[in-house]
Amino acid sequence: MAGALDGLVVLDLTTHLSGPFCGMQLADLGADVIKIESPQGDAMRGAPPFVEGESAPFMLWNRNKRGIKLDLKTAADLEIFWELVDGADVVLENFRPGVMERLGLGWAALNARNPRLVLGSISGFGQTGPYARRGGFDLMIQAMSGLMSVTGPKDGPPYRIPLAISDVGAGLYLTIGILAALQARQKTGQGQWVETSLLEATVSLGVYEAANYFANGIRPEKLGQAHRGSSPYQVFQTADGWLTIGGAQQNFFRKLCALVGKPEVADDPRFKANADRVKNNDLIVGILQAEIVKRTTGDWMTALEAEGIPAGPVLHHDEVFADPQILARGMVAEVDHAKAGRQKTLGVPLKLSATPGGVHRAAPTLGQHDAEVRAEARGRAKPRNKPARA
Repeated sequence: MAGALDGLVVLDLTTHLSGPFCGMQLADLGADVIKIESPQGDAMRGAPPFVEGESAPFMLWNRNKRGIKLDLKTAADLEIFWELVDGADVVLENFRPGVMERLGLGWAALNARNPRLVLGSISGFGQTGPYARRGGFDLMIQAMSGLMSVTGPKDGPPYRIPLAISDVGAGLYLTIGILAALQARQKTGQGQWVETSLLEATVSLGVYEAANYFANGIRPEKLGQAHRGSSPYQVFQTADGWLTIGGAQQNFFRKLCALVGKPEVADDPRFKANADRVKNNDLIVGILQAEIVKRTTGDWMTALEAEGIPAGPVLHHDEVFADPQILARGMVAEVDHAKAGRQKTLGVPLKLSATPGGVHRAAPTLGQHDAEVRAEARGRAKPRNKPARA
């Protein structure tokens, strides 16, 4: 069954994580994504761990793509790229602002060659503004977005979230922007330049922090495990592990108090409404924690599920990828890699009923599809300044 983006051709010039993650989303949904690498290859090919010499991280977020090596500083390979542009719908890049122009591949040149083309760009700080020329990685973006200032224990130092949240967030935003631009092209016949940055993507994720600051002008404080607008809503220690409980909704809170043997707490003026509990979060959490620690995670999950109270155990990744819900939803997939052999990878989180995405191709080895892609480029090259397709 063809994917939703079947027929779209995407030229992926990106490296590291943010851009390749966007390319992976498009490829998962059916686009023909051609990963174009320098002769040295994407730097992430050197990221451990390795399987038969191939980087496991690189393989995960470059699956479903074909791969070709091009040295865009040489005339011959640059001409191959332009021939690929003639038949492409999207070009992805995450160079520092200005690099594409220096290569002669900026938006004006691409648009002149193929007016229907959509250019998608990710950078650390955006194409404009005083920081535009800076390089940016997830670490400094987490710091500058405010994320690190509110993460970790209340009295601890700034904490980096181990997930590469700015890279993944920017990749997702660019995917949304590209799909929007392709939809607009259906009406206008013209492509456009879509760009975002790691900084903007990460700042935009701080919705509670922004709302609090805009409302009262006060710097958001660190809350540790607490939530800015809901209580109780955090992790609790059990007799044999850890458990998360979302008991802020009034009916959930009353049921939770009864479950822990403290029904009278639900009518305590300090905890009567959610806003009261947020203000007195440490007090209510202390009361609940004293009881929750007396029983196992499994016992609590059974009791909480019976009452319809949202809850979930804290799982390690070996438990996550063996979880029946994760497996039932197809979030563990397998592919055959040219060098690494049969490999597990993440499944596709979007489920489309008529045109589902899927994992059907392993990440390419460096230059794996050189011959076929170059032949296709020569075969579909169009005259300059003509639209790539009707």
